[in-house]
Amino acid sequence: MKRRFLIGGLIAVSLIVAVTAWRLMQRDSAATHLTLYGDIDLRQVQLSFNNSERIAAVLVQEGDRVRQGQLLARLDTARLEPQLAQAEAQAAAQLQIVKRLRSGSRPEEIAQARANLQAAQADLANARQQYERWKSAAEISAGRAVRQQDVDNARTAVQVAEARLAVVQKTLDLAIAGPRLEEINENEARLKAFEAQASVLRQQLKDAQLIAPVDAVIRTRLMEPGEMASPQRPVFSLAITDPKWVRAFISEPDLGKIKPGMPAAIVVDSFAGRRFDGWIGFISPVAEFTPKTVQTEELRTSLVYEVRVFVKDPADELRLGMPASVYLQVKDREPEARNE
Repeated sequence: MKRRFLIGGLIAVSLIVAVTAWRLMQRDSAATHLTLYGDIDLRQVQLSFNNSERIAAVLVQEGDRVRQGQLLARLDTARLEPQLAQAEAQAAAQLQIVKRLRSGSRPEEIAQARANLQAAQADLANARQQYERWKSAAEISAGRAVRQQDVDNARTAVQVAEARLAVVQKTLDLAIAGPRLEEINENEARLKAFEAQASVLRQQLKDAQLIAPVDAVIRTRLMEPGEMASPQRPVFSLAITDPKWVRAFISEPDLGKIKPGMPAAIVVDSFAGRRFDGWIGFISPVAEFTPKTVQTEELRTSLVYEVRVFVKDPADELRLGMPASVYLQVKDREPEARNE
């Protein structure tokens, strides 16, 4: 009987020791490990045309991987190309006008103006001689040899020759001085307007091609050839596969146990037994209520902080929205020493 009691006591002590050891191990494990729950997240791009025009071609399908700079779709440019050609022709013509004004008068034009001046001077001299002859004849004959009308016509011819000489002289002065600065500035401004119009049309022609801004995957193809595109209507939804992160939440008591850059292991149900390497990239400075989609041991109404745990996925196996668990190896904060 005593032997049975002794054996039972030994078994009881062994059980107590085992339970105590198990609890200590669990406590130590809880003290050195932290588990967060969330889902896989990534960046998305809604891609649309800058122009409002009919779509001519869509060149990719859902699921296609595209590279930065790749042509994805294009618009009909049948009306835009003639407008650009017209604007470029107007700019070219105006450029020649500006060059002519900047160069001033040609030597041949100045020489022609000088020749016209000499001709006008000769005409004036001849008109004056004719007038003097008619005037002298009229004075000598007391108006009997010539008519007064002939004298008046000769005087008028002198006045006409003088006026023509003044005009020709001004023409020569203008030819020597060249165009006015205001005229040059006016035509230069008109040239800039034509060039700006051509530049806008070139940009519109360039915007008629929809180019991939980054390396991504076509998530959704939203429009088809023949539809009218506009800046407000996306044509594609792109998923940027790098970087990816787990959007998780941590309670305030555990907030002091983590820091940016801390390594982490990520586990998803689709790949049982595998762990993806990652690190903490962002800790929100603002508290919020726990989202309903996140399962935690705390109450859903408790305040938590968002944590982004970036994950390495070179094979692109993780998908948007996958539930994920994040395992962190942490240490409890040592109690602060009290001032005695």
